[in-house]
Amino acid sequence: MPNNPIPILTIAGSDSGGGAGIQEDLKVFTLLGAYGLSVITALTAQNTQGVQGVLATPPEFVAQQLDAVLSDIRPQAIKIGMLANKDIIVAVAEALKRHAFTGILVIDPVMVAKGGHALLEREAVSALIQHLFPLADVITPNVEEASALLEQPIRTQQEAREAALRLKGLLKDAPSPAYRSPLKMVVLKGGHLPEETATDFLCCCNGKLKEYSRPRQNTKNTHGTGCTFSAALTTYLAQGTSVEEAVYSAKLFTEKAICASFPLGAGIGPTNPLYLLDNLKARYEVVEALEQAWRFLQGFECRNMIPEIQTNLGYALPWPEPSWPEGSRDVAAFPGRIVAFERGVARLSSPRFGASSHVARIILTVMHFDRTQRSAMAIRYRPEFLENAKRLNYSMAEFSRLNEPEESKAKEGSSLIWGVKEAINSKGSVPDLIYDLGDVGKEPVIRVLGKDPMSVVKKALRIAGLLLKDHE
Repeated sequence: MPNNPIPILTIAGSDSGGGAGIQEDLKVFTLLGAYGLSVITALTAQNTQGVQGVLATPPEFVAQQLDAVLSDIRPQAIKIGMLANKDIIVAVAEALKRHAFTGILVIDPVMVAKGGHALLEREAVSALIQHLFPLADVITPNVEEASALLEQPIRTQQEAREAALRLKGLLKDAPSPAYRSPLKMVVLKGGHLPEETATDFLCCCNGKLKEYSRPRQNTKNTHGTGCTFSAALTTYLAQGTSVEEAVYSAKLFTEKAICASFPLGAGIGPTNPLYLLDNLKARYEVVEALEQAWRFLQGFECRNMIPEIQTNLGYALPWPEPSWPEGSRDVAAFPGRIVAFERGVARLSSPRFGASSHVARIILTVMHFDRTQRSAMAIRYRPEFLENAKRLNYSMAEFSRLNEPEESKAKEGSSLIWGVKEAINSKGSVPDLIYDLGDVGKEPVIRVLGKDPMSVVKKALRIAGLLLKDHE
């Protein structure tokens, strides 16, 4: 967590099972670097098999909690979840006006638990639209909640698109207090629709519709998904992330929390935002592995194995099924490349994630065939290097740039992806190295592949005749 984390308030119900509501919101806020505050609107007796009971907080005590927080700490953003009834909705709206709250306000209109138990009285829906929607920056209903708000069924993605535009109309028609200039946006979450992809629909301030589609995750353990998404979205917005990037990041965060979910209890298990801690640990280990490989490489006079275009050494995060790396942001490498210097090599900076889309494309393409092969490095093409590789029993595959389709040549960054796929498909498996003989303006290069940076560096040094196994 940063030294001065942004305070964010959640106004929601308590989940005794720990997978949603106040408990989930506070976990997400903390993991994403914010400081979580809470106002509890209801106590629920629930577990993975459903909600057994709800005890709403007296509206006057909800107001007292809000007064205590808003008069002192002044959160930069508020996320509203379960509100239970009309009186609590009115109490929350009046408190926000009383304290002239001008931060970001995200409303997740929680109405029904995953097991079907009502979490908002039916007659309170109109109060939500009348009293709180005028204050909202963003509302994040799922398909069922959007259907209740609009009083119409939503059965397809096309109906969801139309519903998002109609929901935006509800926000637009609601006059805002003079002290607020809300963003007025809708994120309609389409995970309940029957399509193969889970698509969310963002209706922006200007009425423009943007879609975010991700593969549907094959797990029943999705309790707390809506809370995870809206809490992450609130945090990203509070931290200054642009709206479109915040929605994308929140969706990705939620997807990975679903991928990391686990079968707690006998029913529907919770999402697991704590995956982020494992991710941070893995990121440290990736960077440290690159540093160790760099220090080893520095001990050799290896200038002659560095291509004219220089080189880089990359290492991707481990990604077990069913998740997947998200481009160069999940591959660490050396900014500005590794360059030939005097008799050896030099670098401009320490390794970091997203430093090289070039080496990332190689690694991520290889990982589509074998997830364990997470590292790569380019070295100079020399016939004697290939002879050394044969003698060392390293497997090799070649692609020819002369055979590259025109559509691949025309698309930026596609040539390497095509070439690596071509070489692996022709070989039938991921080899130790992939090479090509170049083309006009393209230097011949050998790409050394492996499970980790140290194994790749040692493999490259052996191919270059600079390291003998007996001397390791």
